[in-house]
Amino acid sequence: MPEETIVDAARLERFARRLLQAAGVAPEPARITAGALLYANLRGVDSHGMQLLPYYIDALLEKRMRAEGEGRVLSESGGCLLYDGENCLGPVVSEVCCRHAVRLARAHGLGLAVARRSNHFAAAAAWSRRISAEGMIGIVMCNSSPIVPPWQGREGRVGTNPISVSVPGGADGRPWLLDMATTTVALGQILKARFKGEPTIPAGWALDARGVPTTSTEEALQGMPMPLGGYKGSGLGLMVEILCAGLSGGAQGLAVGGIRIKEHPMDTSQFFLAIDVARFLPLDDFHARMQHLIREVKSAAPAEGYDEVLVAGDPEWRSEEMRRREGIPLAPGVWENLLRVAALVGVDPEGE
Repeated sequence: MPEETIVDAARLERFARRLLQAAGVAPEPARITAGALLYANLRGVDSHGMQLLPYYIDALLEKRMRAEGEGRVLSESGGCLLYDGENCLGPVVSEVCCRHAVRLARAHGLGLAVARRSNHFAAAAAWSRRISAEGMIGIVMCNSSPIVPPWQGREGRVGTNPISVSVPGGADGRPWLLDMATTTVALGQILKARFKGEPTIPAGWALDARGVPTTSTEEALQGMPMPLGGYKGSGLGLMVEILCAGLSGGAQGLAVGGIRIKEHPMDTSQFFLAIDVARFLPLDDFHARMQHLIREVKSAAPAEGYDEVLVAGDPEWRSEEMRRREGIPLAPGVWENLLRVAALVGVDPEGE
């Protein structure tokens, strides 16, 4: 099997920024977008990192996504804001919406920004974390391409529709940080297996085109991701669809494009909720309660085969520490795809 390419994190981010700028993106939006993708790689969530950059570049060059602009506010009422992403880069739309959500929460206690006509925004954790860095609870969701069948169905109707919650005041000053698809895994995890040349995936990840569970990577890519926990994941996926596209007035279900649908914009919707903790408890008290809760959970005796009990975010923080120190491993297919778009836009991978 071909070896991975290890790239220093700072160098990889600079490379990504240069690719985006060569595709027509201004320096600041390029910085935001490259940073969001790098954040996923640092956390070990490679399916939502630089693996996606070639898709972004292709969409920019084919005019399926706008290189310029950041969208605009359509309406604001109390703590509620409706945003039109105007088909701009998803991370750029998300950065603006997070700022609005935090601003509104400071004024009203709760701030909710919902966006329509946006694009893929990397990992949802980047944006819930962006909100919790302001001392608030951040809840972020996104709808996506209709590649997931409803429970008892065999045709895609909703997306992998992620949910992320970031709560300040966890252990070592880090937030408790949940980031999950409403499928067993995100589609990007199956794409990652292909890029690594892995012919099989774990059982329970996906269905083939007939709606039958499969462990074949290629059959899974021709089929559908499996809802998390059966009908429960199906319900959660539809909840995200309602809170994102339903509230924003954006595209729903079969109207949402994406990586598999290359003829039109992605047209996704996103939800950014900021909760001002200080409106309920003094921050120090809340942080103490969070730390006590996490200690209690982690004090449970580990089950057989495990050395310790982890909470949401623990594996990712460890990955980030290691990858900042040792570099980011890129699967052969990912690195080849990055080199492909570099040649396409005239960027020297060895340059600075």
